[in-house]
Amino acid sequence: MARRLRQILPGVAVHIIQRGVNRAACFRIEADYLVYLSNLRHLSAKHGCAVHAYCLMTNHVHLLLTPSHAGSCTAMMRDLGQRYVPYFNWRHDRTGTLWEGRFRSCIAESSHYVLACYRYIELNPVRASMVNNPADYLWSSYAVNSGLRSDPFLSPHLEFTALALDSEKRHTAYRGLFDQEMDPALLQAIRDATNGGYPLASDAFKSTTIAPLGWQTGPGKPGPRSNSGPDPELRKRVAALAPN
Repeated sequence: MARRLRQILPGVAVHIIQRGVNRAACFRIEADYLVYLSNLRHLSAKHGCAVHAYCLMTNHVHLLLTPSHAGSCTAMMRDLGQRYVPYFNWRHDRTGTLWEGRFRSCIAESSHYVLACYRYIELNPVRASMVNNPADYLWSSYAVNSGLRSDPFLSPHLEFTALALDSEKRHTAYRGLFDQEMDPALLQAIRDATNGGYPLASDAFKSTTIAPLGWQTGPGKPGPRSNSGPDPELRKRVAALAPN
Protein backbone atom coordinates (compact mmCIF):
# COMPACT_ATOMS: atom_id res chain seq x y z
CA MET A 1 0.00 0.00 0.00
CA ALA A 2 1.34 3.43 -0.96
CA ARG A 3 2.13 5.84 1.83
CA ARG A 4 -0.30 8.69 2.33
CA LEU A 5 1.10 11.94 0.97
CA ARG A 6 2.33 14.14 3.79
CA GLN A 7 0.99 17.68 3.47
CA ILE A 8 3.71 20.19 4.35
CA LEU A 9 3.87 23.78 3.10
CA PRO A 10 6.74 26.20 3.78
CA GLY A 11 5.64 28.94 6.15
CA VAL A 12 2.48 27.14 7.33
CA ALA A 13 2.23 25.68 10.85
CA VAL A 14 2.12 21.91 11.29
CA HIS A 15 0.86 19.86 14.21
CA ILE A 16 2.92 16.69 14.67
CA ILE A 17 2.32 13.68 16.87
CA GLN A 18 4.61 10.67 17.27
CA ARG A 19 3.73 7.73 19.51
CA GLY A 20 5.80 5.03 21.13
CA VAL A 21 5.38 1.59 19.57
CA ASN A 22 2.44 -0.27 21.12
CA ARG A 23 1.88 2.88 23.21
CA ALA A 24 4.97 1.96 25.26
CA ALA A 25 6.87 4.65 27.16
CA CYS A 26 9.38 6.63 25.12
CA PHE A 27 10.42 8.67 28.19
CA ARG A 28 11.22 6.87 31.46
CA ILE A 29 13.49 9.16 33.41
CA GLU A 30 14.22 12.88 33.56
CA ALA A 31 17.34 12.50 31.44
CA ASP A 32 15.25 11.14 28.56
CA TYR A 33 13.18 14.32 28.36
CA LEU A 34 16.27 16.48 28.58
CA VAL A 35 18.09 14.57 25.83
CA TYR A 36 15.08 14.74 23.52
CA LEU A 37 14.64 18.48 24.05
CA SER A 38 18.36 19.13 23.56
CA ASN A 39 18.26 17.33 20.22
CA LEU A 40 15.03 19.09 19.26
CA ARG A 41 16.66 22.47 19.91
CA HIS A 42 19.65 21.66 17.73
CA LEU A 43 17.84 19.93 14.88
CA SER A 44 14.98 22.41 14.61
CA ALA A 45 17.54 25.16 14.07
CA LYS A 46 19.56 23.02 11.66
CA HIS A 47 16.56 22.20 9.47
CA GLY A 48 14.78 25.54 9.69
CA CYS A 49 11.77 24.54 11.79
CA ALA A 50 10.40 27.23 14.12
CA VAL A 51 8.97 25.43 17.16
CA HIS A 52 5.95 27.15 18.71
CA ALA A 53 4.69 24.58 21.22
CA TYR A 54 5.54 21.10 22.44
CA CYS A 55 4.52 18.51 24.99
CA LEU A 56 6.49 15.40 25.82
CA MET A 57 4.05 12.88 27.26
CA THR A 58 5.17 9.53 28.66
CA ASN A 59 4.46 7.59 25.48
CA HIS A 60 4.10 10.21 22.77
CA VAL A 61 5.21 13.64 21.60
CA HIS A 62 3.27 16.65 20.32
CA LEU A 63 4.91 19.48 18.37
CA LEU A 64 3.61 22.63 16.70
CA LEU A 65 6.12 24.12 14.30
CA THR A 66 6.49 26.01 11.06
CA PRO A 67 8.94 24.68 8.45
CA SER A 68 10.96 26.99 6.24
CA HIS A 69 11.10 24.37 3.46
CA ALA A 70 8.79 21.58 2.36
CA GLY A 71 11.27 18.93 3.52
CA SER A 72 12.19 20.55 6.83
CA CYS A 73 9.78 18.61 9.07
CA THR A 74 10.62 15.21 7.65
CA ALA A 75 14.36 15.86 7.84
CA MET A 76 14.14 17.11 11.41
CA MET A 77 12.02 14.20 12.63
CA ARG A 78 14.27 11.70 10.83
CA ASP A 79 17.42 13.07 12.42
CA LEU A 80 15.70 13.35 15.79
CA GLY A 81 14.87 9.66 15.69
CA GLN A 82 18.37 8.73 14.57
CA ARG A 83 19.77 10.51 17.62
CA TYR A 84 17.19 9.83 20.30
CA VAL A 85 16.36 6.16 19.66
CA PRO A 86 19.98 4.88 19.95
CA TYR A 87 20.35 6.91 23.15
CA PHE A 88 17.10 5.51 24.59
CA ASN A 89 18.00 1.93 23.66
CA TRP A 90 21.44 2.26 25.21
CA ARG A 91 20.14 3.96 28.34
CA HIS A 92 17.42 1.39 28.97
CA ASP A 93 19.17 -1.72 27.67
CA ARG A 94 16.74 -2.41 24.87
CA THR A 95 16.83 -2.93 21.10
CA GLY A 96 14.58 -2.31 18.15
CA THR A 97 12.23 0.44 17.12
CA LEU A 98 10.87 3.00 19.54
CA TRP A 99 8.29 4.86 17.47
CA GLU A 100 5.01 3.56 16.10
CA GLY A 101 5.69 4.03 12.39
CA ARG A 102 5.83 7.46 10.75
CA PHE A 103 4.94 10.59 12.63
CA ARG A 104 1.48 11.94 11.91
CA SER A 105 0.81 15.54 11.00
CA CYS A 106 -1.63 18.12 9.73
CA ILE A 107 -1.41 21.69 8.51
CA ALA A 108 -2.83 24.29 10.94
CA GLU A 109 -3.90 27.47 9.17
CA SER A 110 -5.85 30.47 10.52
CA SER A 111 -5.80 31.90 14.04
CA HIS A 112 -8.66 29.63 15.10
CA TYR A 113 -6.76 26.43 14.37
CA VAL A 114 -3.24 27.59 15.24
CA LEU A 115 -4.22 28.76 18.71
CA ALA A 116 -6.39 25.68 19.16
CA CYS A 117 -3.33 23.51 18.49
CA TYR A 118 -1.33 25.48 21.06
CA ARG A 119 -4.00 24.72 23.65
CA TYR A 120 -4.55 21.13 22.53
CA ILE A 121 -0.85 20.37 22.90
CA GLU A 122 -0.27 22.06 26.25
CA LEU A 123 -3.48 20.70 27.80
CA ASN A 124 -2.49 17.09 27.13
CA PRO A 125 -1.23 16.47 30.70
CA VAL A 126 -4.44 17.94 32.12
CA ARG A 127 -6.66 15.75 29.94
CA ALA A 128 -4.55 12.75 31.00
CA SER A 129 -5.14 13.69 34.68
CA MET A 130 -1.39 13.99 35.27
CA VAL A 131 -1.71 17.58 36.56
CA ASN A 132 -4.54 19.97 37.34
CA ASN A 133 -2.94 22.95 35.66
CA PRO A 134 -0.75 22.99 32.52
CA ALA A 135 1.76 25.15 34.41
CA ASP A 136 2.47 22.19 36.70
CA TYR A 137 3.78 19.97 33.90
CA LEU A 138 7.53 20.29 33.39
CA TRP A 139 7.82 18.89 29.88
CA SER A 140 5.67 21.25 27.84
CA SER A 141 5.97 24.75 26.43
CA TYR A 142 3.13 26.22 28.51
CA ALA A 143 5.35 27.95 31.06
CA VAL A 144 7.18 29.81 28.28
CA ASN A 145 4.13 30.68 26.20
CA SER A 146 2.24 31.88 29.28
CA GLY A 147 5.13 34.09 30.42
CA LEU A 148 6.12 32.12 33.53
CA ARG A 149 9.65 31.63 32.22
CA SER A 150 11.66 32.52 29.12
CA ASP A 151 13.32 30.27 26.57
CA PRO A 152 14.68 31.57 23.24
CA PHE A 153 14.24 28.10 21.78
CA LEU A 154 10.53 28.73 21.20
CA SER A 155 9.42 30.97 18.34
CA PRO A 156 6.00 32.60 18.75
CA HIS A 157 3.69 32.07 15.79
CA LEU A 158 2.27 35.23 14.18
CA GLU A 159 -1.18 34.32 15.51
CA PHE A 160 0.30 34.13 19.01
CA THR A 161 1.98 37.54 18.72
CA ALA A 162 -1.29 38.98 17.41
CA LEU A 163 -2.94 38.34 20.79
CA ALA A 164 -1.55 41.68 22.01
CA LEU A 165 1.13 44.22 21.13
CA ASP A 166 2.69 44.21 24.60
CA SER A 167 4.37 40.97 25.72
CA GLU A 168 2.87 41.10 29.21
CA LYS A 169 -0.64 41.61 27.83
CA ARG A 170 0.03 38.88 25.26
CA HIS A 171 0.90 36.38 27.98
CA THR A 172 -2.16 37.41 29.96
CA ALA A 173 -4.34 36.93 26.90
CA TYR A 174 -2.77 33.55 26.26
CA ARG A 175 -3.39 32.37 29.80
CA GLY A 176 -6.98 33.51 29.38
CA LEU A 177 -7.42 31.03 26.52
CA PHE A 178 -7.04 28.25 29.09
CA ASP A 179 -9.79 29.50 31.39
CA GLN A 180 -12.42 27.50 29.53
CA GLU A 181 -12.39 23.89 28.40
CA MET A 182 -11.84 23.27 24.72
CA ASP A 183 -14.88 22.47 22.62
CA PRO A 184 -15.04 18.65 22.31
CA ALA A 185 -15.83 19.01 18.60
CA LEU A 186 -12.65 21.06 18.12
CA LEU A 187 -10.63 18.49 20.05
CA GLN A 188 -11.94 15.74 17.81
CA ALA A 189 -11.30 17.79 14.68
CA ILE A 190 -7.63 18.17 15.65
CA ARG A 191 -7.30 14.44 16.36
CA ASP A 192 -9.01 13.44 13.13
CA ALA A 193 -7.03 15.84 10.95
CA THR A 194 -3.69 14.83 12.48
CA ASN A 195 -4.40 11.12 12.18
CA GLY A 196 -5.92 11.53 8.72
CA GLY A 197 -3.25 13.88 7.38
CA TYR A 198 -5.65 16.50 6.06
CA PRO A 199 -5.55 20.23 6.88
CA LEU A 200 -7.09 22.20 9.70
CA ALA A 201 -7.73 25.25 7.58
CA SER A 202 -10.28 27.75 6.37
CA ASP A 203 -12.43 26.84 3.38
CA ALA A 204 -10.73 29.58 1.38
CA PHE A 205 -7.26 28.16 2.08
CA LYS A 206 -8.41 24.66 1.20
CA SER A 207 -9.93 25.75 -2.10
CA THR A 208 -7.16 28.09 -3.24
CA THR A 209 -4.07 26.29 -1.94
CA ILE A 210 -4.74 22.68 -0.95
CA ALA A 211 -7.22 21.42 -3.55
CA PRO A 212 -5.31 22.70 -6.63
CA LEU A 213 -2.30 20.69 -5.44
CA GLY A 214 -4.42 17.54 -5.62
CA TRP A 215 -4.16 17.08 -1.85
CA GLN A 216 -6.84 15.73 0.45
CA THR A 217 -8.90 18.56 1.93
CA GLY A 218 -10.89 16.55 4.46
CA PRO A 219 -11.87 13.03 5.50
CA GLY A 220 -12.45 11.08 2.30
CA LYS A 221 -12.41 14.24 0.21
CA PRO A 222 -9.32 14.32 -2.01
CA GLY A 223 -8.79 17.37 -4.12
CA PRO A 224 -9.21 17.28 -7.89
CA ARG A 225 -6.49 15.52 -9.85
CA SER A 226 -5.39 15.70 -13.42
CA ASN A 227 -3.00 13.75 -15.60
CA SER A 228 -0.62 16.66 -15.61
CA GLY A 229 -0.29 16.67 -11.79
CA PRO A 230 -0.65 19.69 -9.51
CA ASP A 231 -1.26 23.12 -10.98
CA PRO A 232 2.18 24.43 -12.09
CA GLU A 233 1.30 27.94 -10.96
CA LEU A 234 0.37 26.64 -7.51
CA ARG A 235 3.68 24.81 -7.27
CA LYS A 236 5.47 28.06 -8.06
CA ARG A 237 3.51 29.85 -5.35
CA VAL A 238 4.32 27.14 -2.79
CA ALA A 239 8.01 27.21 -3.73
CA ALA A 240 8.03 30.99 -3.37
CA LEU A 241 7.09 30.66 0.28
CA ALA A 242 10.49 29.18 1.08
CA PRO A 243 13.23 31.67 1.98
CA ASN A 244 16.02 32.35 -0.50
